[in-house]
Parts: sequence; structure tokens; C-alpha cells
Amino acid sequence: MESVLSRYENQITILSDYLEEFPETDEPVWILGRQHHLNTDKSKLLLDISARLWFTYRRKFSPIGGTGPSSDAGWGCMLRCGQMMLAQALICRHLGRDWQWEKHKKQPEEYHRILRCFLDRKDCCYSIHQMAQMGVGEGKSIGEWFGPNTVAQVLKKLALFDEWNSLAVYVSMDNTVVIEDIKKMCWSPPQSSSAAHGSAHLHRSALGRNKNTAGFCTGWKPLLLIIPLRLGINHINPVYIDAFKECFKMPQSLGALGGKPNNAYYFIGFLGNELIYLDPHTTQSFVDSEENGMVDDQSFHCQQAPHRMKIMNLDPSVALKSSSIRHKNTVVVEEIKSDSVPGSSGRVMGDWRSGHTFLKL
Repeated sequence: MESVLSRYENQITILSDYLEEFPETDEPVWILGRQHHLNTDKSKLLLDISARLWFTYRRKFSPIGGTGPSSDAGWGCMLRCGQMMLAQALICRHLGRDWQWEKHKKQPEEYHRILRCFLDRKDCCYSIHQMAQMGVGEGKSIGEWFGPNTVAQVLKKLALFDEWNSLAVYVSMDNTVVIEDIKKMCWSPPQSSSAAHGSAHLHRSALGRNKNTAGFCTGWKPLLLIIPLRLGINHINPVYIDAFKECFKMPQSLGALGGKPNNAYYFIGFLGNELIYLDPHTTQSFVDSEENGMVDDQSFHCQQAPHRMKIMNLDPSVALKSSSIRHKNTVVVEEIKSDSVPGSSGRVMGDWRSGHTFLKL
């Protein structure tokens, strides 16, 4: 069995080594709210892309649950994409959108602390171990492929145990964003771990590695907004394409999760009618932190031109991500109201003061 898995992993690695160069064009490239021009600043574009944390299949980590798989090759791609999206949110939270990664350059402690959140260890709060085990509560067996909505729900639950980052994760349901719920999530003091969901004892070890030494955060919590959408039935409806592309121009954009059936990608931007994405389908060996807490991060950044695919080839089931780290609840509401969402009517229904305001998409 191990030899078969190893052969399968090697095939994935070989396929993923084929990366396309960007064409010569005057069209702008949009990456997570930033515009680039290939003719004048291609090097800046590639630096911007390589700064995104790149999580791929890994092998030789400790068995999930003690007796489960020690590699996520073949089933963990959507989990890895969820990790990439969340890592981008944490980078914006602690380092800012304009932070850049450079090979062999010393990085701030916050960067290494973010990276440690995602290492393949059972005591790291957003590890493959934690995500796979939390997925059991969403009806997914360990080793089973996740969809975009399932990953969103898992991240929402795991964020409750993450005191250091202190994110308010909101997942829209039935194409509706309830603004009053967001207001409560961002401004209510977070629960202590003892008052959280009954499964807290299963994840207390992860919480321990991500303690906020100053105690529980009170007041404002940055918002991570996840909007699962279906942009067609069997294929994307062309009417949604322009609005979908506009989402990558938003300053708050964290990209989108999607891809093809059983093949997940992390979409970070577009060029013309092609989506730009980071591909998790490369198998690398497990990397742990060193004694001083630093992490050898060379394999966590894609240092070549990324993959591209035609928008019309995308499966219609996607999940859009955006964040807000501002400190005014009125600003958050206006940002949500004005954001362009594919197929959105953008109508705010109800009254903020009544406690029932929501945005119908």
C-alpha cells in the first residue's frame, strides 16, 4: 500500500512541476486587491504571488488521530486551500497586505508564529490533523474529500479556539449576510474555552499553542467573511463572470476556494478571462519547527509563475473570502453593503436598530 501511495504522490509532484509563464500583454493582472502590469512590473507581480503562503500535500507527518493517514495526498487539497486562504487573512491581520517575503531574508516573529499555526502537528490550531478531525462533526470521515462549504464551517469552529489571532469568522447561509450577526461577532467579548462547544476538550492542545499571553481579547475582533456560492448548475453561468472577477479587485479580497470535482485550488486573482491560482497538488515532506521556534519556510512559498485556468472551466461551486481589520462597525457594514458579489442584488433589508438587518445576495 505504501509503495502504491508513494508512486501516486510522485505522479502528482511531476504534474505540478509544469507551471505556465505569463504571456506578454497590456492587460492588468489583479492579485488579491492589487493591480500589476506585466510590461512594467512583472518582478513585483511574482514577488506578490510568492509572498502568499503555499500549503500542499505533505507526507510522513504523525498519523491523524494516532492511527489514521500520515499523508493527505489525494484527499486533502481543499483543506490545504482553506489553510492558504486563512493564512492570507492572518498575514493581513499581523503584517499587512503589502508585506513581502524574500528568500533567506529574516522575517518577523509574527510571520513564524502564523506559519506554526499550520504545521502538520496535532497541537497546531489549523493543522491538517485539526481540520480533518473537526470535519468528522460535519459528516466527513478522515481521509474524505471536503467541499468549499465544509472547509468554511471547519475553519469557523477552529477559530473559536484561536486566542492569539482572535478572528470572527462568519459563513453566510442561504445567500444571506446578516449584518446584525456580524456586529455581534465582532464586538462581543469572545467566550472562554470552557464555555465553547462541547468538543473543546478535543482541541485544547491546539489552543495551548496559540494562547494570547495577555488573556482573552475583548472588544473588536477582525472579521473573516466567507460566502459560499453556486454560480450555475453544471457550469458557470457567463452572467456571473464580470462580477466574480470584480471580487479579486476588492482591497479586502482573500481570494476564492474552488476548482473542479475532487480538485481544489486557491484562486488569488485573474488575467483577462483566466483565473490565477495556487495549486496544492504537490507532495512534500513534513516540516517541523526548529528548537528556537523558527520554521524552514522555503517549501511554503511558490517561487515560480502560478497556474492559470479559463474561468468557464471552473466548477460553479465556490467560496468567496474577504476580511476587514478596521475598528468601526459602521465601516464594516458599509464595506459589506458595497462589495460586489456575483449574482448579488445588494439589497439591505430590515432596520439596523431593530437587530434584524441583513444583506440579501
